[in-house]
Amino acid sequence: MILVVGATGSVGGAICRRLAASGQPVRALVRESSAPDKVSALRAMGVETVVGDLRDGASLDAACHGTSAVITTVSSMPFSYVPGQNDIASTDMAGTMRLVDAAAAAGAGHFIYTSFSNNLDVDTPLFRAKRAVEQHLIESGLGYTILRPSCFMEAWLSPMVGFDPANARATIYGTGTEPVSWIAVRDVAEFAVRSIDAPAAHNATLELGGPDALSPLEVVQIFEEIGGRRFETQHIPVEALEAQQEAATDPMAQTFPGLMRAVAAGDRIDMESTLRAIPVSMVSVRDYARAVVGEPAGAVG
Repeated sequence: MILVVGATGSVGGAICRRLAASGQPVRALVRESSAPDKVSALRAMGVETVVGDLRDGASLDAACHGTSAVITTVSSMPFSYVPGQNDIASTDMAGTMRLVDAAAAAGAGHFIYTSFSNNLDVDTPLFRAKRAVEQHLIESGLGYTILRPSCFMEAWLSPMVGFDPANARATIYGTGTEPVSWIAVRDVAEFAVRSIDAPAAHNATLELGGPDALSPLEVVQIFEEIGGRRFETQHIPVEALEAQQEAATDPMAQTFPGLMRAVAAGDRIDMESTLRAIPVSMVSVRDYARAVVGEPAGAVG
């Protein structure tokens, strides 16, 4: 039995679909507050669901019982964040450490943890929490895989952070000239599933990026070419992000401008050796742009 935590999220849901399609027995930890339609979708795939919460150790003990592997993609940010209740300290750090301990106590052989790229290392509450969990996992005695994906296309190339293809607008952090190895949710899910059996993933930390290292401005050009529309771009200087981070008092408000500063600095990841060991056919930014705005419409005049 493989336990997936974060199964109602985009990466966790994709992991469940892959595991269920391959005939693997899958259990998903869901919260009382999880969206009923997402829980129903998991059950329709043949996924067993169990109610629990990273802040409730007893529920984690029950969820981990009889598992051979645990995969977690869960984070309080941004959609479930409630300061002092469901936040970076209580969920992303303490709760995930609690899950590691429950998996070890249950005798699970493998724990797969989704962190984020080591290049996105601007000091933020979320970065500190992720690295603390990684260290706790390494010291737990469990077999482990730590996945460190770069920037998700579905998040960073979306209106959520100011990239709005529907209205041909893009917010650019910094100069927009530093390359980033944008990666698709689908591909991170595929690496998570492959990590269960791949020898190269055993007791390993995998830095993950997509097939192209492209600057944000190069990404804009691709969307312009495929969508046939010029983008209006707005630049936010790194200095403004630094000031925003310094002025923030809430951990999530401190983290977002920090991540934007990291994106401005770039995040190029060499995937050659990883793809040799774990072959995955990856989604390019051009593939993603076609999915978002349609087939190429010709050059922009």
